[in-house]
Amino acid sequence: MARVAGADIPNEKRIEIALTYIYGIGLSSSKKILQATTIDPNTRVKDLTEHEITRLRETIEQQYTVEGDLRRELAMNIKRLMDIGSYRGLRHRRGLPVRGQRTRTNSRTRKGPRRTIGRKSKK
Repeated sequence: MARVAGADIPNEKRIEIALTYIYGIGLSSSKKILQATTIDPNTRVKDLTEHEITRLRETIEQQYTVEGDLRRELAMNIKRLMDIGSYRGLRHRRGLPVRGQRTRTNSRTRKGPRRTIGRKSKK
């Protein structure tokens, strides 16, 4: 396995797809990176030369925020919203949908499993 930007990328996959295993790089970013480094997108990771891997690493480091840095940046953005007490920050703090979705029904992903309230037993 090749190690690029702090993440292992699978050997058997095409480099175009393998780069998407790095947090912060999707398919479109992957294509741009390969175009900039002049590497054929259909090449398998195991067939890459050491020079090509080095070019990939350098391009990703210079142009993209990925993996730990990106995760940290996103966490800091959410923390900032919570600290200033904005509406979005409150929604994050309470674990509710942030972007205006309805909560009377749905939103189970954010709210978690249903909690039954006031169930009465039969006599």
